[in-house]
Amino acid sequence: MTGPAGNLFDGLPRDAAEEQFIPLLQAAGFVLERIVSTGQASPPDHWYDQERAEWVALLRGSAGLQFEGEPEPRVLRPGDWVAIPAHARHRVAWTDPDQPTVWLALHHD
Repeated sequence: MTGPAGNLFDGLPRDAAEEQFIPLLQAAGFVLERIVSTGQASPPDHWYDQERAEWVALLRGSAGLQFEGEPEPRVLRPGDWVAIPAHARHRVAWTDPDQPTVWLALHHD
């Protein structure tokens, strides 16, 4: 017996109005999801403050991820990953407007 399978780059939207969040795997204590951004950013002055820790890897495209207290966003390119502790205030400053930005995010306890 096998489990679900797929390709992380299938069905990428090119110019969606909103980011796409697709859960890939869920179990007690974690959720793994694919996120696709097409030029979106966090609203001005909005900071995520999440209950769970998050590990995120950028697979395609590019993005600016900013943490509260850091003067400039961290530029993420394919292959870059970041561990975000629970309650670490952060925001997406920008994502590539010319191609889909594909993230793999693991939300965990």
